[in-house]
Amino acid sequence: MTNSMKSPLVPPMLSTIVQAGLVAVDGVTFGECMACPVCGGPVSGYDTRKKVFALVRENERERTVRVTVKRFSCRRCGRIVNADEPFYPGTRIGSPVIDLCLTLATTMPANRTAAWLDAMDVIVNRTSCRLYARDHARPVPATALFGIRMPMSVISLSTLAAGAGQGSPVSGAEVLAACGFPSAGRAALHRPLPEEGKEGDAENKEKERQVQAPQHSRNSQ
Repeated sequence: MTNSMKSPLVPPMLSTIVQAGLVAVDGVTFGECMACPVCGGPVSGYDTRKKVFALVRENERERTVRVTVKRFSCRRCGRIVNADEPFYPGTRIGSPVIDLCLTLATTMPANRTAAWLDAMDVIVNRTSCRLYARDHARPVPATALFGIRMPMSVISLSTLAAGAGQGSPVSGAEVLAACGFPSAGRAALHRPLPEEGKEGDAENKEKERQVQAPQHSRNSQ
């Protein structure tokens, strides 16, 4: 965002809704995989990995929302696959954040999309917004909220967070349902994992670094 670009005027309640939905996922474990998505063979547990679900700003400080995803080994074909998880293939940030990018990108350019996200205290840089709009464009179920179109996945997560009891975190299955997984027309839940050292994995890591690039102020772009 440049100094000449005015910061979007986002209703505080809208920012609260978005923040509540994303933060509710912090610490959730995704550990279910019924069968190998490649060959349909039986799977057994392999290991678990921490993944970045979102980067948000709380009280002017950055907070990383992380989830745990179990990985499985297929006993038939030997592939290593992830459990059902709310991530689109080829991305390293939660699907609701990408839904936000795609919904906003239908009416504004990438730099403005990043500015709107920043005003809602969701940290995604303009390069990542541009990549998501280019590489993952798809219709996103959305509705108007305070005059702004918001993805249903974010609203559903916020509703889920509001309904969670004190000390009763949401479950992985609840998060998947709120994010629209599985459902017709959505990206596959599972994907074979790239081998270590492969060029594609290096590219994904570079995209992750771009997503996590800090924005020290809302007028720094």
